[in-house]
Amino acid sequence: MLFKRRNKPDLRERLRLALWPRRSVGRSLRYFGKRVLRLRATPHAIASGFACGIFAAFIPILGVHIAVALAIAWLIGGNVAAAVIGTTLGNPLILPFIWAATLEVGRFVMTGSLQGEPLPHHLGHMLRNLDISVLWGPLIEPMLIGAVPLGLLAAAIVYFPVRWAVAGFQHRRRHHHRHHHRVPEPT
Repeated sequence: MLFKRRNKPDLRERLRLALWPRRSVGRSLRYFGKRVLRLRATPHAIASGFACGIFAAFIPILGVHIAVALAIAWLIGGNVAAAVIGTTLGNPLILPFIWAATLEVGRFVMTGSLQGEPLPHHLGHMLRNLDISVLWGPLIEPMLIGAVPLGLLAAAIVYFPVRWAVAGFQHRRRHHHRHHHRVPEPT
């Protein structure tokens, strides 16, 4: 293969790249932004698909983000590629903050108070053993409940700027092609 790496990265290098991209975080964000702008669909479809991905990133269960984003995007007529790109919000640098916020919002929704029960002191042991029945009450249930309002809020916040940016980009692209790619009239 022409562009295949000579030396495959080991597990440590792959983990480092997942946490901190080779070039920079800013460059990676610009790349994803350009990918969204260049998608071929209506501004509404792209923005709604991206918003579906953002919403799905708030779900506290690893491994389901893309499936949820694709399903919701398909149901509402959003662009599925934009939905996949939107799930990149759920990356290892941002997930701890999302999880903390969904936990607190979920606990507030469930109890009606900001003074929720403290987390169990043996939480680390519970997480290492991944016993869902033990984790459900103190963690998973409130995080799932908190994910809905926070995910909807984040999706609504990103929808309008993404729609505006895509519409502007598509308008400039059409204008550029119309004025710079004219076929000369025969004389």
